Order: sequence, then C-alpha cells, then structure tokens
Amino acid sequence: MNGLLLMCRISNCGRIENRITLEAALLDKVRICFVCLGNIVRSPLAENLFRYHAEERRVSHKYQIDSAGTSNWHIGEPPDPRMSRVAAKRDVNIDGTARQFKISDFIRFDLIIPMDNNNYDTLMALAQTPEARNKIHLLREFDPIPDSGSSVPDPYYGGILGFEEVFDIIDRSTLGLLESLETRMNGDDN
Repeated sequence: MNGLLLMCRISNCGRIENRITLEAALLDKVRICFVCLGNIVRSPLAENLFRYHAEERRVSHKYQIDSAGTSNWHIGEPPDPRMSRVAAKRDVNIDGTARQFKISDFIRFDLIIPMDNNNYDTLMALAQTPEARNKIHLLREFDPIPDSGSSVPDPYYGGILGFEEVFDIIDRSTLGLLESLETRMNGDDN
C-alpha cells in the first residue's frame, strides 16, 4: 500500500502538514479521487481541472486522478453537458464515465476529496479505519479565498450561472490542492 499520504493531516488553510517521504514520492504517484453525489458535474470537473493544471505545470506524471459519486443514480453516464459546455468555453475538456465510490477506493487512493459536507459525511461513515478517514478532505480546504465556505455548491437544478460559479470554485481549489502537494513533495514547508 502506498504510504505517501496515508497519514497526512491537512490544516484549515489546506497545507499538508506531514512531510511526504522522498522514497514514496520517487516510487509512487499520488492517487486522488474527487467525489460528489452523482459523478456527472462537480467531481468529473475537479478530476479534469486537476489534470489540466498538472499538465500545464508538467507534473502530471506524479498523479493518478479519478472521480466517483456517492450515489448510483448516474452510473455509466457521461459528464453533464451544461458543465461540459462551460468548461469547453475555457478550453478545458471534461471526459469520463460516472461510477459509484467503492469501499476499496479507500485502499486505492491516497486522498479522497469530496465536494461538499454531505458527501464528506457519507464518506466518513463508509470509512472503516482511522487511516481511511485521514484521507478525506473537502476540496474547499484548498480554496485560496479565505472564508469561502466548506462546500462546492451543486448547480444541477439551477441555471448556467451556477455552473460558471462552480467552475471558478473548482478551478482555484484544484490549483490550490496541486500547489499544496507540489510544495510538500519539493520539501518547501513555507
């Protein structure tokens, strides 16, 4: 099992506090799963935006990224076309097929990043060990805008402006997560 981030703690400002071991950083990819309710709007966007930011910084080889939903409502479906259109306007492609989060994902991933408090609570209830619970962190812990809230709102039942707002939140928060991880892997604790 990859011990890279297994026991990390993340402070309120989104900084990973425990040093990532050089050995683990050299041998393994950081495995991250973004989670929302249906895996068709927020979590596939987070997956693809994190990948986009990592590719832009030429560090994508360090990460294995996936997404899932806590519900089974949309298994097998593509991402929501409204979110896909908003992302495409900003030159970001969203792809993937919705799947449901599995208990085995606690072993498969180093970090599990839910979009909101409800999905956080669901994942915490599913986590069977302290190690599994330590992997769960809300995406907005990495939002660089202070006091911006803990949840990424779900735009599913709203208009296009909600999708644009969610894009902005997830864009800056996934970038904040990437920057936090890169800082820790590079040994810069400041």
